[in-house]
Amino acid sequence: MDRTRLIELPKVELHNHLDGGLRVDTVIELANDIGYVGLPTGDPNELRGWFYRGGSGSLERYLEGFEHTIAVMQTRRAIERVAYEAGLDLYADGVVYAEIRFAPVLNTHRGLRREDAIEAALLGFARARSETGVIINLIVDAMRNMPDSELDAKAAVAFADAGVVGFDLAGPEAGYPAGEHRRACAHARDHGLNLTIHAGEADGPSSIAAALDECGANRIGHGIRITGDIDGETLGPIATRLHREQIPLEVCPTSNLHTLGIAADAHPLGRLHRAGFNVTLNTDNRLMSAVTLTDEFELAVKHHQFTEADLHRVTRNAVAAAFTDDRTRRRLNDVVDAAYAN
Repeated sequence: MDRTRLIELPKVELHNHLDGGLRVDTVIELANDIGYVGLPTGDPNELRGWFYRGGSGSLERYLEGFEHTIAVMQTRRAIERVAYEAGLDLYADGVVYAEIRFAPVLNTHRGLRREDAIEAALLGFARARSETGVIINLIVDAMRNMPDSELDAKAAVAFADAGVVGFDLAGPEAGYPAGEHRRACAHARDHGLNLTIHAGEADGPSSIAAALDECGANRIGHGIRITGDIDGETLGPIATRLHREQIPLEVCPTSNLHTLGIAADAHPLGRLHRAGFNVTLNTDNRLMSAVTLTDEFELAVKHHQFTEADLHRVTRNAVAAAFTDDRTRRRLNDVVDAAYAN
């Protein structure tokens, strides 16, 4: 399967961090606009290399790259621009529907409110949609390692009918259990938002269980460490639940390779997919991992023997798991099915 064909295939992105996908030139321009002098370098090529987290080997080191992207996203104008450019970049990669997430609490260091940051991002997404047709909805993150997640949930709920479709817990996983944020998750859920919780990325199956049982997650962000509850072909209780209930896994192969320090063919993507888990393919952080969704498709083909039928299936999985209405879902399925029929 050649790359041209992979680029042309319509894609659905469910796990994409806004502050992990900036254009390098935009980072430099925004830093100049606000007088931010903390960038490691002003040379675009050198900065691109600095942001690349391919050798990080742990989630904590991987996340260090966000210090500077967050620093330049402290104004409405900056957030709107980044959101708009994200939409254009995803469209250029064949994405027809995306859910992009960020933690607005991190954008309040220069006086913005959470609500200001959310509104700016939604404006940027709307501009991108008006020019390209790509549909982008927003997931609001609370940070696991911060205590005020209920304020994040309330800010998200304020835009529940204006483009915010979900609530998430992000940030360091190990040592910051999801259950500490159960009230925030309950508030979001009780006010109509869906939940997708980062779990099973840096911590084991018990973290996935907590996301489901204590937070009521509809989807699991990453979830690859569910393999710790699988022995050969025997599924443990948590893996059995994921499999039986077909709870979607937002698998982000390339960033997992970077945080775990493993080879591409050692990633559990193919194993989980062939075992019948509800796998979707995503990029996570396009800047930090220097990746597109086409690249993730290519990785699946090259290292996990995915066929077009497999790619069709995981894309269909993503459409079914998307936090959107049935009319949009039917339209997306029509677009996806038509492309794979050619």
